Amino acid sequence: MIKEYQKITTIKAEQFDGSEEQIERYGIRPPRPKEIASTADAEWQPLIPTKEGMMKCQIGDWIATGPFGEHYAISEAVFDITYRPVED
Repeated sequence: MIKEYQKITTIKAEQFDGSEEQIERYGIRPPRPKEIASTADAEWQPLIPTKEGMMKCQIGDWIATGPFGEHYAISEAVFDITYRPVED
């Protein structure tokens, strides 16, 4: 029998902006090749390490940190319908 479920844990998240700080913080690969001028260039495809392996992400995605410290990327469209800020 199919039952309905909802997420019951909280996450921490920030929107990926392609900054060197976020690239370093989350171990995003490949680092921007020297021949590419910036992370805005079309040839650069960021990959974030997750429990399941490397996951594609792009500027504008949300980088979530789960309850066990794991990181993963969530598209903005999915993030907007799945999560809401926790009230203080």
